[in-house]
Amino acid sequence: MGWIPKVEQKRHFCHKCKNELVFEVKLQRADTCPHCGVDMHCCKNCEYWDPSAHNQCKERIAEYIPDREKANFCTFFTFKNGVPEDTSAQIAKSKARLDDLFKKK
Repeated sequence: MGWIPKVEQKRHFCHKCKNELVFEVKLQRADTCPHCGVDMHCCKNCEYWDPSAHNQCKERIAEYIPDREKANFCTFFTFKNGVPEDTSAQIAKSKARLDDLFKKK
């Protein structure tokens, strides 16, 4: 008998309301969150979404998507595993640094 590794169950959460999502069938492009109604097949739910990357996407050849919270046709979309990180504090800190940088004396 060989050793069988334990397979972790993937967990998916809505980027907006942070509620856990359970999919009984494969996610479709037009699916919405059953808790808050936002689009599920969007950049902010994708493992490649990165606000600091070019076009906010780690996938270099992905098409530019103007609205990161709307459903799109990106073929690289892979639902992010785990709780989405809260970037609001990081964004606020960055904006404050920019304001300080361009503050008139």
